[in-house]
Amino acid sequence: MTAKRLLILAHAPSPNTERLREAVLAGAREIVGVEIVMRAPLEATPADALAADALILGTTENLGYMSGALKDFFDRSYYPCLERMQGRPYALYIRAGNDGAGARRSVETVVTGLRWRAVQEPLIFRGPWREEFVEACRELGMAMAAGLEAGVF
Repeated sequence: MTAKRLLILAHAPSPNTERLREAVLAGAREIVGVEIVMRAPLEATPADALAADALILGTTENLGYMSGALKDFFDRSYYPCLERMQGRPYALYIRAGNDGAGARRSVETVVTGLRWRAVQEPLIFRGPWREEFVEACRELGMAMAAGLEAGVF
């Protein structure tokens, strides 16, 4: 039996967002038996998404929208993935300087079209930086990998 694959697809343009992405990765790596793949959205391909059994999406809030990098990934991957990834589990985290609602809505619009399945409410890290954002991302990575490993999704 081959290991399940978790794709972490996260835009990290700053040291703090890089810390969030690295925390997701560290948490996911705590679970043995799951292959973890991390890609920046501008480097990721439709094949990366198609090979994943679950995804964690990370984005910044940019002018009330998802990051341009994540949008670019969706633009390049939407049709290659459309009919082949229905029901795929995903989770989302957003680093939002404001409320994150527009970024959440923009991602959820795309994943609804793809018919992916959210496995938890998005994590939205609002306002000034707080260290507890890092721990929440570590827990997210661990929970997604554990869910895959246990066959929950």
